[in-house]
Amino acid sequence: MILGHATNDGTKKFAQKSGVNLVNFNEFQNLTLSNVGIGTYLGESDSVTDQKVTNAVKQSITSGVNVIDSAINYRSQKAERSVGKAISELINEEKISRDQIFLCSKNGYVTNDADVQLGFWEYVKQEYTKKGIVNEGDITSGYHCMTPSYLSDQLERSLKNLDVECLDLMYLHNAVEGQIKDISREQFLDNLKSVFELYEQKRDEGKIQFYGMATWECFRVGHENPQYLSLEETVSLAKKIGGDDHGFRFIQLPFNLYYDQALLAKNQKLANQSVSILEASVNLGIGVFTSVPFMQGRLLAPGAMPEFNGLKPSLRALQFIRSSPGVLAPLVGQKSVEHVSENLEIMKIPALSDDEFISLVKELTS
Repeated sequence: MILGHATNDGTKKFAQKSGVNLVNFNEFQNLTLSNVGIGTYLGESDSVTDQKVTNAVKQSITSGVNVIDSAINYRSQKAERSVGKAISELINEEKISRDQIFLCSKNGYVTNDADVQLGFWEYVKQEYTKKGIVNEGDITSGYHCMTPSYLSDQLERSLKNLDVECLDLMYLHNAVEGQIKDISREQFLDNLKSVFELYEQKRDEGKIQFYGMATWECFRVGHENPQYLSLEETVSLAKKIGGDDHGFRFIQLPFNLYYDQALLAKNQKLANQSVSILEASVNLGIGVFTSVPFMQGRLLAPGAMPEFNGLKPSLRALQFIRSSPGVLAPLVGQKSVEHVSENLEIMKIPALSDDEFISLVKELTS
């Protein structure tokens, strides 16, 4: 087991020795984090993909990326294991130490284990229902479960998969999206309170540093949508449970030149003012990581994005996202050596200044 977690000194040392311009790191929660991260979502649940993900994580880290994102359900637990292998190898090679990287995962979706030769529901029955971890009615029609017993079990499995003592960030994964069709809003908020209580307990136990919510719709849609969630109210809930030192410090949501609601939609209320989720996050002290920077490749097609600054499509997509005020880093899913090399060319140039970004947005929206 790899001991420790990301620290101020460790992440700062990583940035200084990375060879990357220090302007491509953000200071947040006393940590120094690269303004691009690696995601590990897609891929077959096979050994060939395992090695590709491990190699891509290693190449990303040695190229100056210290934000690594995964989830227990990605590739049916194999994504986490590939990440864990990459980190372990880099530590053994003395290229990094655990305190230099910010390691994130997610739980909430019901998952099987691709390394266990059982069907999905057979696995659920053997591993969860027979052991009393999941009871009748706990799993929604969206294959989601957010009971403390299930999430606690999943955290332990994630730690084992990653072979680490502590996760820097544990997200509750698509909670509103996976639950609200089956339960009332009041019940959801009560369940969310129980989850935050669990996560605060796990912080006390040293198993996670921070927690957050990885989302798809809830922070991008309007008030009238059943999936809507107020960030201000969510932070208030965390404060009631954990006090001012609560661990709810991050969210994740889709954001790119097509999914632009995080920047342009004034769908959040903050002190009775309508603001975007990015504005709300800045004011509430919440760090934002973003998903689907390329829309799984669709934005890289010729003509899919407006041109600017003479950048190739992948770099245009990343430059727009990481330059948006309030965004800590886009998370890039990448497996091949060529794609990692191409995408991480962005680390050789600075993000846009606020004035440059405003000018770009005006140009793109005119």
